[in-house]
Amino acid sequence: MTTSKTILRIDSSARKNGSSSRVLTDAMIEKLAPASIITRDVSGGLPFVSEDWVQANFTDEGERTDEQRAVLSRSDALVEELIAADTLVIGVPIYNFGIPASLKAWIDMIARARKTFEYTDNGPKGLLKGKKAYVLMASGGTEVGSDIDFASGYMKHVLGFIGITDVTIIAADQQMMKGEDAVDNALAKVSGL
Repeated sequence: MTTSKTILRIDSSARKNGSSSRVLTDAMIEKLAPASIITRDVSGGLPFVSEDWVQANFTDEGERTDEQRAVLSRSDALVEELIAADTLVIGVPIYNFGIPASLKAWIDMIARARKTFEYTDNGPKGLLKGKKAYVLMASGGTEVGSDIDFASGYMKHVLGFIGITDVTIIAADQQMMKGEDAVDNALAKVSGL
């Protein structure tokens, strides 16, 4: 495994202590070391897309008002973090069969036409080619890859949409049934990369 120059670590578990997804992201960061780490914990929430945000986003950059630039400032900063990274390490707990709302808010802030994807005559095209993503998932009951898992497929799709197609998913799933074995098996997969 080659080491990364810059890693963007995204944590989204509401739990700071006892979080399996955070344990897995810690292990992956250690595996990828040495690297420069940009850490973004979205668990505290991010702004949601609003009417003002949409209007600002679809106004030509050179014509935006100061207010519109202010509305997009958080989104711009998140996009810059993403662009600066060679590798993404994303911790994803599965809540009610999907991703946390805070992670969805992050995705909405970084999926930006003309910045992370563009529309072409052949449909949308991701602009963030050449990056690697590790998605570290944890669930209590949902089996990752099953018909009731609406998290892993979504994460793979949205990353591909912005151009990141080299995505590895490692899951400590069904912990309510598998217990500590689920985390141990996922950590072994991280270690074996």
